[in-house]
Parts: sequence; structure tokens; C-alpha cells
Amino acid sequence: MNGRILFSVIDIVLLIAGLAGYLYIVGGQLRRVATVLEECSSLVWDVKRNAEVIDSGLGSINNTGRVIAGALPLLYDMGERIVKGATFDHDAAVDGGHAAPASGTRRSRLLEGVGYDAD
Repeated sequence: MNGRILFSVIDIVLLIAGLAGYLYIVGGQLRRVATVLEECSSLVWDVKRNAEVIDSGLGSINNTGRVIAGALPLLYDMGERIVKGATFDHDAAVDGGHAAPASGTRRSRLLEGVGYDAD
């Protein structure tokens, strides 16, 4: 046999062996991807099954949202009128330099519980 023919045969055998190895590696990766996709497909069907329950009440949810969205400008206007009508007199709220309690003087019952009489 001629040297060139022998070199060509060896070259072709190495090329086929390299391609076989490459296909073996790619096939393993594709098997792993197929397994993950199969798991994902079952999850997608679970989500679809759960969403079908929501679909029946979606019209009611949308109607409620439209009513609320329609009422927001009215509520905003009423809130603006309340704020404009509210007056705060700082001098009346402050007594002698400190804020006066809203309910008057507080009295603790804890001291009475241990037998202490402040009077």
C-alpha cells in the first residue's frame, strides 16, 4: 500500500471516531435536557389546572376592579375637601411648651396594685 492511502485511511478512521465521541456527548446532554423538560411539562400542566379554577371568577374580579377604579376620583376629591376643611391650631394643642395629652392626665393603677397610695 502506498503511504498516502494508509495516511488517508487512518485520517478517516480518526475523523469517524471523533464524530462518534462528539455525538455520544451531545446525546447525553440532550437526554438530560429531555428529562428536565419532561419535569417542566408536568409543572406547566399543574399550573394550567390551577388557573382554570381562577378563570371562572375572573369576570367578577375585573368588574370589581372597574368599580373601584371608577370610585377613586370621587374618593380623591372628597379627601381633598376634607384636608382643605381641616384646621390645626398649634397654640391650642400646646400647653405651656409641651404637648397636652388628648385624654387629660393619665392615672396608673400599677401603684395601687402594689399597695402604694400617692395621696
